[in-house]
Parts: sequence; C-alpha cells; structure tokens
Amino acid sequence: MLNFNTPEKMRYRERNTVERVNGRLKDEFGGLMVRFRGNAKVMCHLMFGILALTVDQLTRFVT
Repeated sequence: MLNFNTPEKMRYRERNTVERVNGRLKDEFGGLMVRFRGNAKVMCHLMFGILALTVDQLTRFVT
C-alpha cells in the first residue's frame, strides 16, 4: 500500500501549526489586548509580537 497523505490530513497539520502560533501570540506576546488606535499602530504592535515570537522560537531551536 502506498503511503500518501490525504489533502485533509495535510490541511489539518498546517492549520494546527497556525493555531498554535496564533495562540502563543495572543497569550504570551500581547496580541489579546491591543490598546492602540489606528491600523498602523496596531500592525506595529502585532509585528513586534511576531518578532519576539520568532526570536523565542529561534532560541529554543538553538538550545
């Protein structure tokens, strides 16, 4: 029998990863309560959270 992944299984795996990243961004890096007005300020705040999340993941990867 061939060992092929179904499209549903591949989507579930990708979606699971995205949900974990979104959850960490909200819970640990300030994405739940954004206290700024204006699209640019909110985007800047969330991108700093993404940057911090990336650095955290890279340090976990290295150590």
